[in-house]
Amino acid sequence: MDKFGAMRAFTRVVRLESYAAAGRSLGLTRSAVSKAVMELEQSLGARLLDRSTRRVSPTEAGRAYYERCLDILASVEETESQVASLHGEPRGVLRINAPVSFGALHLGPALADFTAAYPQVGVELTLNDRFVDPLEEGFDISIRIATLPDSSLVARRLAPARRVLVAAPAYLERHGVPQGPGELRRHACLVYGHATSMPRWELTQEGQNCVVPIASTFCANNGDVLRVAAIAGRGIALLPTFIVGPDIAAGRLRVVLPHCPPTALGIYALYTAHQYLATKTRAFIDFLAARFDGTPGWDSWMM
Repeated sequence: MDKFGAMRAFTRVVRLESYAAAGRSLGLTRSAVSKAVMELEQSLGARLLDRSTRRVSPTEAGRAYYERCLDILASVEETESQVASLHGEPRGVLRINAPVSFGALHLGPALADFTAAYPQVGVELTLNDRFVDPLEEGFDISIRIATLPDSSLVARRLAPARRVLVAAPAYLERHGVPQGPGELRRHACLVYGHATSMPRWELTQEGQNCVVPIASTFCANNGDVLRVAAIAGRGIALLPTFIVGPDIAAGRLRVVLPHCPPTALGIYALYTAHQYLATKTRAFIDFLAARFDGTPGWDSWMM
């Protein structure tokens, strides 16, 4: 294997913490990946990875080498993309990170259409709900739903991420419809994230932010799980419309306190501030911005 190929294999092993997983993602056998890493270690005269029966992790030298490899491989890919852009055709592997629910519901279908339009582009999609720095973890783009903190990353807003309080009609018939934020305290609330002693929701009332303590009866770190619980009548949930928009339109869920909406978020594409943005990356960001422009399909119930 050539040096650049070995470096790609090594960085993939570090990121996936597995020779087998790295091999699958690269289309190589586990033994070929292991051989490439051993050749790197021999040429460098240093051990790069600690190997155990459960996981693979970089040594101190391996971590330093990993960071340099990411920079080198990004420069090589950028150079190749610059040459390819002369022909105007996006190509190469597009590495994307995105939240679980948004990725499954909306990014997956978008990627299917994008790759149909750009057959020279391959996709490597990773879904999780934690904040990811694209440069540190080797992604071209990270899709995030948030109010973004200051960072060295470039952020392009793709769409609004409206959130609403929702409950099943049956739940509201049994327990009543809250008329103001203060009434949420006596309702069963379905909370995203981890359980805390004092859960609270941030709402907007008459143009002012207000923090409302709530009683959490059901907590999960996945919006789809909370959606199912809400439809089943277990309580009131605060969820993005890209998850519950179709349920509101179909009457399975009703919006609660529409005059006191949760604080607004946005859907952003994050990428590193390189002087040159790869053609494949720019094409995909433009594609998403056009697809979700204006009122996204999941908010059609508002029209």
